[in-house]
Amino acid sequence: MFKGAYNKFFPIPRFISQPSFGLDISDESIKYIEILQTHNGLHIGHFGEKKIPPGVISSGKITNSTLLKEVLLSIKKEEGMKSVRVSLPEEQVYLFKINVPKEKNTNIREVIELSLEGYVPIPPSEIIFDYEIYNEDEDIFEVQVSAVPKQVVESYISVFKDCNLNVPSFELEAQAAARALIKKDDMETYMIVDFGNERTGLSIISKGLVVFASTLDVGGVMLTKLIEKDFKISFAEAEQVKLKYGLTRNVDKKDVFSVLLNGVSILRDEIDKNFIYWHTHKDENGKDRPEIKKILLCGGDSNLIGLVEYLSITMHQKVEMADVWSNIVSHEKYIPTMSFEESLSYSTAIGLALGDL
Repeated sequence: MFKGAYNKFFPIPRFISQPSFGLDISDESIKYIEILQTHNGLHIGHFGEKKIPPGVISSGKITNSTLLKEVLLSIKKEEGMKSVRVSLPEEQVYLFKINVPKEKNTNIREVIELSLEGYVPIPPSEIIFDYEIYNEDEDIFEVQVSAVPKQVVESYISVFKDCNLNVPSFELEAQAAARALIKKDDMETYMIVDFGNERTGLSIISKGLVVFASTLDVGGVMLTKLIEKDFKISFAEAEQVKLKYGLTRNVDKKDVFSVLLNGVSILRDEIDKNFIYWHTHKDENGKDRPEIKKILLCGGDSNLIGLVEYLSITMHQKVEMADVWSNIVSHEKYIPTMSFEESLSYSTAIGLALGDL
C-alpha cells in the first residue's frame, strides 16, 4: 500500500534486500522483526522492541524527529537493517470506497483524484493515496481507497532518509496485520481487535482488504491503572496482579475480576457496537455486507486471562486468539523462538515483513 503513490511523489532507488524487516511504529515504541528465507521455508531472525521517549510521536505524527532518528539508528546498528517496510498510524489514514464506472479509457487513479474532496477533509493537493479493486461487475469497479496527508508521509520519509534506511513502502497497520493473521487467498470477512498498551485498533477485513479501521482509546495501561487505584498499590504491582489473575473469579483476589470488568466492558461495548453496525447497515451500494466469520484478538494485552471467553460469551460470537505465524510456518516443521504470548504484539511487524516475500 502507498507504494505506487510513494514512488510517484518521492522516488527512492529500488533496493531489494534479504532478509526482510518489518517496522511497526507507535506512539510508545518501535517493534521490528526480520523474516528469513531458508531452504526449509520462512523463519524469523532478529526481533525486538525499542521504547520511544514520551512526546516524540503523538497520534501518529512525528513531533521530535531528532529523538526518533536516535532510536532508529540504534536499531539499525544493532540489527544491520538496510531496507524496512513501515506501518502508517491508523489515526492519520482515511479509508473509503467509491464506484468507478467501466468506460473506455477509464483511469481509476484520475477518477479517485477528482473524488477526494468529497471523502477527505484535506485539499487533494495535500493527500497521497493508493487503492485496491475490491469488487467489480459489468458496469463498475468497487474501489477501496486509503489516503494519508502528504505532510505525515514526508515527515517519516525525511527521518528514514536521514538514517540511510530504504523504505520500499508504507502500509496501513491493519492491512499489514491482516497479511499475517489471515490465510492467503481467504476471502472471508473478519474483525481484528489489536488490544495494545495504550490503545486498541479495530478493523474489518473482507476479501483480504481493510474495509473499516478505527482506533479506540482503550488499552492495557487503563486496566492496570484501575487495579492500581482500587487496591492502592504501585503500577508495577498492579501490572503483576492483572497478568496473574485477569478475568478469573479467584478467591484470594475476587475483587480483581470486578475491577477489570469496568474497563473490559468498555472495550466489549465498542467492539459490539461496530459488529452490530456492520451487520445491520447496507454498504455504499445498498447491498448487505458479508457476515463477519469470527473476531481475531491480537496485541500484547490480548493475553489477559479470560478475555477471549468473556468476549465470546457476552457477545455471543466466535472469538479466537490470532495466529501470527499462519502465513509463515507450519508448527510441525518449525517452532519460532518467540513465545506465542509475545508474538501477539508483532502481528503488524510480521505482516509488513511478509510484504517483501
